[in-house]
Amino acid sequence: MLVARSVALFLLAALFEIGGAWLVWQGVREHKGALWIGLGVIALGIYGFVATLQPDAAFGRVLAAYGGVFVAGSLAWGMIADGYRPGRWDLIGAAICLIGMAVIMYAPQD
Repeated sequence: MLVARSVALFLLAALFEIGGAWLVWQGVREHKGALWIGLGVIALGIYGFVATLQPDAAFGRVLAAYGGVFVAGSLAWGMIADGYRPGRWDLIGAAICLIGMAVIMYAPQD
């Protein structure tokens, strides 16, 4: 149950961080304006809060592990939101990152 909660929090954090960054990108790079940027900044703030809800208290471990989720989630977001088609090496790299995340967060600690 603890692992399921942790995974759900990682996915929620990814939604807010990647979504927030995408909104800022759209506001600035695609000239959609200040509303998009503002919503992105709010989403990024929510991401920071969600990350604190992880059951593990080690900031470095949580953020390092989240990096793997961010890599895979960013590729998925690009596919859904922008029609990006990841190549074989993108997918292999994302899988490696997710394996690293699982080792950092869920392997027995010394």
